[in-house]
Amino acid sequence: MIRLRTGTVTSVKEARPGLLELVADVEGAPARALAYPELSGPVAEGDRVLLNTTAADLGLGTGGFHLVIAVQGAADTDPRPEGHVMKLRYTPLQAKVQAVEEQGSPHHEVMAGARTLEGTPVVWVPLHSMVAPAVAGARASGAERVVHVMTDGAALPLWLSDQVHTLRSAGLLEAVVTAGQAVGGDLEAVTTFSALLAARAVAGADVIVVADGPGKVGTETPWGATDVASGMSLNAAAILGGRAVAALRVSFADPAYRHHGVSPHTVTVLQDVAVLPVHVAVPTLEGEQRKALWAALREARLEERHQVVEAPGQPALDLLGDVGIAPESMGRTVEEDPALFLGAGAAGVLAGRMAAGSARWRRDAGR
Repeated sequence: MIRLRTGTVTSVKEARPGLLELVADVEGAPARALAYPELSGPVAEGDRVLLNTTAADLGLGTGGFHLVIAVQGAADTDPRPEGHVMKLRYTPLQAKVQAVEEQGSPHHEVMAGARTLEGTPVVWVPLHSMVAPAVAGARASGAERVVHVMTDGAALPLWLSDQVHTLRSAGLLEAVVTAGQAVGGDLEAVTTFSALLAARAVAGADVIVVADGPGKVGTETPWGATDVASGMSLNAAAILGGRAVAALRVSFADPAYRHHGVSPHTVTVLQDVAVLPVHVAVPTLEGEQRKALWAALREARLEERHQVVEAPGQPALDLLGDVGIAPESMGRTVEEDPALFLGAGAAGVLAGRMAAGSARWRRDAGR
């Protein structure tokens, strides 16, 4: 069941494309609320709104805010005329979009002929918080057009992502494709396969970074985690003729945490989910951390199935610092857990080098 409450919007704290951050008076107290005007219609100060308060009532750290469902007494709204594909299907907020693949889309002909990624590097990162260093690593090492594919294992509205907003504002990210039930990208795609193809054939990516949206779910079981499921993107990339690059989720911030060292979920993906060979990017670390990292990789025998490559992640962090982006993950900063961000940055650097090498080859070959 959904916990429904009504409230009154007392202020609009932030407005950015697709998202409004509000303060609403709910049950006699001020509360943080989010509205997606593309789904709820316009929302303004003084509006009486119907809210989903379930996550906040549970005290969830991620998603612990109210969500506006509708404005009471608002005028009727209608979607744009184009498009016949529904996302958030069979929920009260199902929305019509124009999928990049569908007939009537200006890109239908291109997508009908798209069969391969033509060797485009595709970086998979286990956490949405790793998208920024992966994108920055690719740009720092020579990629000119980086496109993000957001899958539907976690948050579904792209508009929620602070990272994507800041990356776009800084000019590091060219476009976003939302796949499956995820919604709000520059391009909407029906599947992860077609999203990857659209990133290349329509958005012109020379590196693609694929990940779930914010708010992953874990259950302390080997298979009940959204990052394990999103690892299937590595197979999709390889099937489509891309060069799949896996980022390691690495952390040394808390020895008691189950993801200390190399996350067991990442190992599961590389041992059991990625059935085709991929490039595994290993961040350049120092001292005991480097020894522990490589010992874990050898114990998992990943080199027997994949190409394991050490690469520096620091260029990604340097670029993020230059443009004023300070990434965080699980409430920790780069200074508090550098290995995590270096892992994502290393994957981006490796992919960017691949893209730059391909571009040089095409120029030299006159293609």
